[in-house]
Amino acid sequence: MINRNRERPTPAYVPLAWLTLLLASSAFAGPPFQTDDPEPIEYKNYEFYTFAAMARIPGETDIQGPAVEFNWGALPNTHLHVIVPTGAYLPQEGAHTFGPADIELGVKYRFIQESKKMPQIGTFTMFEIPTGNAARGLGVGTTWYKIPLWAQKSFGAWTTYGGGGEAIIPAAGYRNYPFAGWLLQRELNKKLSLATEVFYHGQATDDSRHATMIDVGGYYKFHGDDSFQLLFSYGHSISGQAEQYAYLGFYWTWGEKRTDRDKSQGEVAGGRALVPTGAF
Repeated sequence: MINRNRERPTPAYVPLAWLTLLLASSAFAGPPFQTDDPEPIEYKNYEFYTFAAMARIPGETDIQGPAVEFNWGALPNTHLHVIVPTGAYLPQEGAHTFGPADIELGVKYRFIQESKKMPQIGTFTMFEIPTGNAARGLGVGTTWYKIPLWAQKSFGAWTTYGGGGEAIIPAAGYRNYPFAGWLLQRELNKKLSLATEVFYHGQATDDSRHATMIDVGGYYKFHGDDSFQLLFSYGHSISGQAEQYAYLGFYWTWGEKRTDRDKSQGEVAGGRALVPTGAF
């Protein structure tokens, strides 16, 4: 999240944190989108991402990246998550800054399995740790949280998932805000899947506004399986605050043989939201 006020820690916008949420916070469905899903990686399996994401509003651009994400299937139906990013704060006027940004930690837990009639349901709680320099626009300056509920259902080559939750930001100049999104994804062939989402976030700071966005993107599998993929997306607001969002990254997965559906069916990138995406 970004702090624009150089003299006192009262940010006008929280793009880096929101980026984290949008990415955001993502282990399957999330990245490259802002909406996440409830599906953790398989037990004793691993995921690694290297990526960059961008959030733009009138007067400034905020970048998260280069950044790395790691997810570990520590227990059945549970995975642990970490993002270690650098960030850039690029105002239209004034000095540009670049350096370490806030680290994201998270736990994804699925408590209802998908069946023929029932969607799978779970949560992906995230903790944003204040490792970035808030005075330079590279962090919030305090630990904040995102508590969502996600659901997912697959129908052949189609997958749909979504939900919402609340971001809790106990810092001066920021507000707790709701977020919600829904995504529809289609596997076109063994290598390419495309998707579109609608994503909403509430007012994240005293100076910002709510926004509703439409994003499009997808996954390209270099080997025809989920072991190595290109992730990409771009979107902009259709109501509320003017915003743009973009994500580009590479994804690897490995571990014990899995029995879950191909990740292109809605299990790639851990979604995390830029709104800070988790909130703009």
